[in-house]
Amino acid sequence: SDAKTPKEETPKGISPVKAKKTPSPADAERRKLRPGSGGEKPPEEPPFTYQLKAVPLKFVKEMKDIVLTEAESVGSSAIFEVLISPSTAITSWMKDGSNIRESPKHKFIADGKDRKLHIIDVQLSDAGEYTCVLRLGNKEKTSTAKLIVEGI
Repeated sequence: SDAKTPKEETPKGISPVKAKKTPSPADAERRKLRPGSGGEKPPEEPPFTYQLKAVPLKFVKEMKDIVLTEAESVGSSAIFEVLISPSTAITSWMKDGSNIRESPKHKFIADGKDRKLHIIDVQLSDAGEYTCVLRLGNKEKTSTAKLIVEGI
């Protein structure tokens, strides 16, 4: 008979609590949260992902095309600039789909959320499509712009 008593008590003690108490506070919480925050969150995102990535990975300011005429471009420099969020994200740069290494020709400037690709001494061969790749964890975003060098 001793063995029976704890077994009987457990369901009695637990199930009424579960049945009565849990749904209502949770519903109340949900109702409280919805009106205020519903507008800002994209609906396709389940709420729990927000705790994981408090800061969404994004380009605050995308790259813009740079157009130079051949006469003015040769020997001058071009600077692609993006503004990213968060500042902890890692940026890398590509030209026409292949990675650019930092060199006397290409300087990478990172200042907080401000990231720049500085192309020094622009030649016709530098024209092409430049991409900034933004990475944070397993997320990735890209911003692309063209460097156009126009012949005269």
